Amino acid sequence: MTTSTELLTRLRELHPSLIDLSLGRTQRALEALERPQDRLPPTIHIAGTNGKGSVVGFLNAIFAACGKRAHSFISPHLVDFHERIRLATKDGALNISEKQLVDVLERAEAGNGGEPITFFEITMVAAFLAYADTPADYLILETGLGGRFDATNVIENPALSIITPISRDHMDFLGETIADIAFEKAGIMKPGVPCIIGPQQNAALEVLIERAEEIDAPLKIAGLDFKAYEQQGRLIYEESGRLLALPLPGLVGAHQMANAGSAIAAALSLENMKPSQKQLEKAMLEVSWPARLQRLDIEGYQKQMDINPSSEVWLDGGHNQAAAEGLAQTMADLEEQAPRPLHLIVGMMQRKDARSFLRVFEDICEMVFTVPVPSTEHGRDPNELVEIAGELSMRAEACEDFTDAMLSSAFRSNLLGDEPVRILICGSLYLAGHVLSLHEQDEFS
Repeated sequence: MTTSTELLTRLRELHPSLIDLSLGRTQRALEALERPQDRLPPTIHIAGTNGKGSVVGFLNAIFAACGKRAHSFISPHLVDFHERIRLATKDGALNISEKQLVDVLERAEAGNGGEPITFFEITMVAAFLAYADTPADYLILETGLGGRFDATNVIENPALSIITPISRDHMDFLGETIADIAFEKAGIMKPGVPCIIGPQQNAALEVLIERAEEIDAPLKIAGLDFKAYEQQGRLIYEESGRLLALPLPGLVGAHQMANAGSAIAAALSLENMKPSQKQLEKAMLEVSWPARLQRLDIEGYQKQMDINPSSEVWLDGGHNQAAAEGLAQTMADLEEQAPRPLHLIVGMMQRKDARSFLRVFEDICEMVFTVPVPSTEHGRDPNELVEIAGELSMRAEACEDFTDAMLSSAFRSNLLGDEPVRILICGSLYLAGHVLSLHEQDEFS
């Protein structure tokens, strides 16, 4: 029997020689398959630069607390492709099974008929088939790149759109300015369909409001129509006629208040969804999402390297300046609670702005250990990252791999008197996935 790995390898070979952001290839394949995108449950479509995955996580938790069944789509995956397509069951959402993944990939391949198509587009076609085949109350759909020409944007009438904070990323495809990027993200808005707008820079917000007015899309804007913030150890959510005091969410970091707020605003805006105070409390306590300031168990590292048991290891897939700012703020907050020298373990892709990312940590980081990004030819050379860090007057050392970086961090902490350290692994979702895979393989347990 053909495996999903074999099919995915074969589908990668259909990649067009020249990538142009377009819906045409996806629409052609979907037409041949009798438009499964028209048979989906009510869809929440999410675009933005930072926070998309966290908002997916919050929405999943809210739907589960309300007894609703929800599919979800994310990209990229962290450890295994099956993570991208989660299907609702009576016991909660689960990664697509190998049998069903093989089935929808084969059908998508047949519908495409050997024509050029990107890997994301053809696998999105397969995802639509899986969602159309499986009953659910909602589908939470995260864009891959941009919005206007993203393969997910074949959805013509979503129940709701969400646009999370927009910052500079993927400029080679989306444009150099915040306004350019916002224009692409605004492409998921649909006439008459409500859209939740997360916190934005003024340049982005102006573009989003202008587009919404053009197509008569009702907006609910963070900071204007709703607010979410921490106060006295609680998450406070405010909108017209409503004030909620909820537990702090299970996802760590001040920036998660905004992501939680967008998800709550979305849930309160959906027809047939009236989450109660208790249901929202349950969702905030139970929300989880991998590689979003995920604290890793230190015990496994103690077994393999001489590291102080009071040390902390945090994992995040953040890879642009805006993400770095959120991470740095959280590290600063943790420093106030329990002082620790901060060590970064960083791997980044070639197209990412490493200087802007590292500069954010310039004043709070004791040491940077740079590593290659596994399983890709497009990662930055660790020595190049060391040079960039050096130009920012940051101490840095190139390492062979993640394990070498952990050993180097432990060695440096021993030089400093065996004091506990705070280690933040960041810079790439691919690196985050590699670290999680090591934990799944019991490399550090």
